[in-house]
Order: sequence, then structure tokens, then C-alpha cells
Amino acid sequence: MVVVIAVGVAVSYGVRLAEIGAAYKAKMLCSDVFVAGREIDAVLADLVVDDLSALKLISVSIDTHAKTTTANLFGLAESNVRYREAFGCALSDGDAMPASFKLKTTKAANTQLLETSKAVNPNLKVVLDEAFSEPDPEHLRRTRAVVILHKGRVVAEQYAADIGPDSPMPGWSMTKSVMNALAGIMVKEGRLTTHTAALAGTGLAPDDPRNQITIEHLLHMSSGLAFNENIADPLSDVSRMILTEPDMAAFAANMPLQAEPGTHWQYSTGTTNILAAVLRRVLGESAYYEFPGTALFQPLGMTRALLETDASGTFAGSSFMYATAREWARFGLLYLQDGVWEGERILPEGWVQFSRTPAPADHNATYGAHFWLNVQEAFAGAGISLPEDAFHAVGHEGQFITIIPSRETVIVRLGKTRYSQAWKHDVFVSKVLVALDTVH
Repeated sequence: MVVVIAVGVAVSYGVRLAEIGAAYKAKMLCSDVFVAGREIDAVLADLVVDDLSALKLISVSIDTHAKTTTANLFGLAESNVRYREAFGCALSDGDAMPASFKLKTTKAANTQLLETSKAVNPNLKVVLDEAFSEPDPEHLRRTRAVVILHKGRVVAEQYAADIGPDSPMPGWSMTKSVMNALAGIMVKEGRLTTHTAALAGTGLAPDDPRNQITIEHLLHMSSGLAFNENIADPLSDVSRMILTEPDMAAFAANMPLQAEPGTHWQYSTGTTNILAAVLRRVLGESAYYEFPGTALFQPLGMTRALLETDASGTFAGSSFMYATAREWARFGLLYLQDGVWEGERILPEGWVQFSRTPAPADHNATYGAHFWLNVQEAFAGAGISLPEDAFHAVGHEGQFITIIPSRETVIVRLGKTRYSQAWKHDVFVSKVLVALDTVH
């Protein structure tokens, strides 16, 4: 009997694992081809590197006319993903999303240019060349793009062979910092306050303690909701939510409360998707889909940026945004400039300071409001100290926007780094700053 139960558990685990693997392969193939515009063969090669090698067992097909992808593992699991204009790629099984949504766009006039410095800093070139090198063949860096802004100018940029300045690339959890900006803009417009009840209007019973969760709690990752964020576990809450749940925000909001809101800090990808749903409820449908473009992307000249939705139509604000390296740099520059762009205040007064102030419940002072205040241990070198005012948008596989106001510097690094020991971001940043000091 015990053997039968063990076999049953193993089979169940294997099926769930297959479902996650198929969903990941179908989703990334769809987004990298139809959103990023990459070649199919290059994307497929990326999807089986390093610890992803087992995904070779999962067969995939792509319909470039219907813009759909399907991944299947021996009939045990299948995932179907569809691209929709303006929505990006999401699960297509049983959803009621329209095929596309035509955004109303207005070209931003005279948006701040990212001029390229005419003088080439040879010391900076050495640092970038090293960033693209592969000193450890067992743990590849796979750096795809680096853009460095200093005093408003691009002083250095470099790209991998199949990537260029116009290539949209995934930000993964850097998208969370974009949601910080969208929430800030809504606060500036008077549509929200940081004390707004996040789950108001969702049908909770009046005595449900989750009613106490506020926008500030969400931004500070202190909602108190349980959530397994172990990205290394393919069956964790985060993996299941972003890959197999049609309504990510509902999945996260229905988690039990494990601590009083505001008293316990825990990094939670689900938290940001709840925030994305709040914005949807406040803005209404058509205004919601237009909002990232009209309020943020167009003023900053981020013309290739796309914030994808889940199958329910809510922005996957935790994880799924594509933008070019220069556009990610523009976003960082907005925060370097205290939320002001070309003399116009985009973010409310004090919002950047709020974003880079430690969350009250984070006793290690590592996290602000959807921005990291230091480089996470997995990507940190030994004994490296960066300027105290440095803060970072950080994403899976080694995506970074590092903002250093005291040095008037924004550093963007994008990659496909599966093994964190291959990329020590604070070491890279410190070398960039040393090289910048050589320019007089």
C-alpha cells in the first residue's frame, strides 16, 4: 500500500512538473518571437541552456499566422499560448480575452534624447568587454546588453551578436519597479493614495483581515499574505502563478494571511500582481490598457515597451514586460532625475525618495518600495561597497537597472544568466564607476 501511494505521489509530482515546463517553454517562445521579434531557432536554443536542458524533451510548435505556440510532453502535459496585439502573450486555454486591443497612441514631442558621448572611454570599453566574456565555461554569463548613462549621455553600450539597440528584451521582475511608477502616477493624479485598501471591492467579508492590506503594504512587500517565492522550485507559488494561472492577481489575493499587514517583510511576486489588479479596478478597462503608454512609456520615449497581461486581462506586473536596453535606461533615468522628465514631473514629489527608503518591516534594510536597495546576495561579490544612494530594479536571469544619483549614473545590464555565480553585479558596477572616474 505504501508503495502504491508513493508511486501515485511521484506520478502526480511528475505531471505537475511537466505542466510547468510546458507552460514555460510555450510562454517564452511566444513572447520572444512575437513580442521581441527574435528568430525562432535562436529562441529555442536559449530555452534549453544550462539547467533548462531537460526542456529538450518538451516538443513545441508555433503558428506564425495565428501567433500561437503549443508545448507538449509526451501527452502528459500541454500548454497553449497566444499573442494578442497590445496584450502580449498569455495562456489561451479557456480565456475570454479579445484577439487584440488597438491602443490610442500619440507621439511624444521632443522627448529627452539619450545622446551618445563622442569620446570613447577605453577603460570603460575594457569593462564592457569583460562583461561579455565567458571566463567560466561551466557557468556562462550570457550578457545580452549593457547601456551606461552618465550625466544624461550614453557613455557606453554593447550588445550580444543577435541583439541590438532596437531589440526588446524581458525585464522579468524589473517590471515590478515599472508598477511602482504606474502606482506613483496614479497617486499624483489623485486616483490612489498609499493608504487605499488594496482588496476593496473584491468581495471579501467585512471581518476578513485582508481588508487591512493597503497599497503601501503591497509596495513594501509587507502584505502578510503567504506566498512561496522559491524560484528554484518549479512547483512553488511563483512558478505556478506566472505560468499556469489565468488570473494571477486572484491567485495571489486568495492566499491566507500569515502575518498582520505591515509587520512582516517577504519578497512576493504575487504582491505586484495584486497591485496590477487594483489599478485595473480603479481605471476601468480601456483606460487601464492605455495607461502605461500614455502615462509613462510615451512621455519617456519608450516606443517599443510592452507590458504583457495574463489571460484574464490584468497586467502581469510582476514579471512580463519587454523593452529595449535603452528604454530600460530611460526608465532608470526618470528615477535618477527624481521623477522629472524634460521639466515635467511624472512621479509625485517625494515618490523616488519613498521608493528608495527601506520598507519598515524589512529589518535588514534591503528593500524599498518595489526597488532593491542593495545587490542581492546571489549576484553579489565579496567585500564590494557601492555608493550608499545606489538602488536597483532587478529581474530573474540577471536583469539590472542600477541608479546612482550621487554619481549621475544609470547602468543597465540584461542577460540570460541561469547561474547567479556567473555574474557579480556589484563588482561590475564598481568597475564601471572606477572607469568613469578616468574621464575628466
